Amino acid sequence: MSDPIATVLLIEGDRNLRRYVRTSLESAAMRVLNADTGQQGIAITASARPDLVIVDPGLETLGGLDVIRQLRGWSDVPIIVLSEQAGDQKKVTALDAGADDYLTKPFSIAELEARIRALLRRYNRCVVAQSASVSFGSITVDLSARTVRCGHEHVHLTPVEYRLLVALVRHAGLVMTHCELLQEVWGPAHAQSLHYLRIYMAHLRQKLERDPAKPEHLVTETGIGYRLIV
Repeated sequence: MSDPIATVLLIEGDRNLRRYVRTSLESAAMRVLNADTGQQGIAITASARPDLVIVDPGLETLGGLDVIRQLRGWSDVPIIVLSEQAGDQKKVTALDAGADDYLTKPFSIAELEARIRALLRRYNRCVVAQSASVSFGSITVDLSARTVRCGHEHVHLTPVEYRLLVALVRHAGLVMTHCELLQEVWGPAHAQSLHYLRIYMAHLRQKLERDPAKPEHLVTETGIGYRLIV
């Protein structure tokens, strides 16, 4: 096999599922590492530094959500949750714990592969965005100059609007939950102030979207949060 496009760690207690996912991803030119417990998964992440981690929240002993929280204490590796539990609240809990995406079993392996590729692209773009300008539609955000332009015209944003936009830009392509955005923009004391978020998101759409009623870039993830599509 040629050089892998990425190294993926699968933390999954189901042996048959591990074998199935590993065979499929290796066919898609990925290198796959396996762990059947949370503790083993954390150890492999620390030693092998995979490009992406897939974790089942239903792991025994050390649950998948605890694995995510521990990883987020020292790593920004992209994480996909692969769960038997559906529902918005389950997704919100996993995303708030630090996951980047969520897929429910049974799943299409083609969809998993597509989500892995998309997440790796978005993660790489997010890393670049820490010190570069980011463009979407006719909008350019220059983080170093702290400017926002529509074409050649300067767009005036209030300090709160700018902080909200920067939070989305720094995680371009990734879902940011309501809780994550509220804590990052307003601080822990406002973690439940969802109306603030809705008001300022509406303001950003008015200033940055071609049609604020049908946003193309500042999109809503229903029941979960928002995503900036670039």
